[in-house]
Amino acid sequence: MKKTTLVLLSFIIVAVFYFSAVFSQTKKSKDTVKTEKMVVKKPVLDTIKKDCLAVIKPVVKIKTELLKEKVHASYYADKFHGKKTASGKIFDMNKLTAAHKKLPFGTKVRVTNVANNKSVIVEINDRGPFVKGREIDLSRKAFSVIASTNRGFIIVNLEILK
Repeated sequence: MKKTTLVLLSFIIVAVFYFSAVFSQTKKSKDTVKTEKMVVKKPVLDTIKKDCLAVIKPVVKIKTELLKEKVHASYYADKFHGKKTASGKIFDMNKLTAAHKKLPFGTKVRVTNVANNKSVIVEINDRGPFVKGREIDLSRKAFSVIASTNRGFIIVNLEILK
């Protein structure tokens, strides 16, 4: 009786190992599934490597209306960071926002630096600038995207997004 039990037990153990090996090879591991999902999520857009940064070419062109050309733009002083704007929102120098004298709050404006053709899209959330000859005040983040913050102002073109 002991011999039969041992034979049966060894047969069961061998069968369990055999079937677990077969099923583990046919079943996809969790790592494989994650890798496949990541490959699917890759953008289908063209990318250009430039100074170790990937710049994605936009597929859809943004419709804009030219507001003004070759006007002065400056950036807010850091002392306004955390204070309330004219729209009631808190000013954050690290967001892409701007102040304009007449444009409605929430208006999206493309600001393009004439010198280097770099542009940034900002949302109007404050009133200003209150310096004669200036057309728009950009947050420090928006200004640094299109120019060096070593200068106080730059010449820009303004376009309203439709």
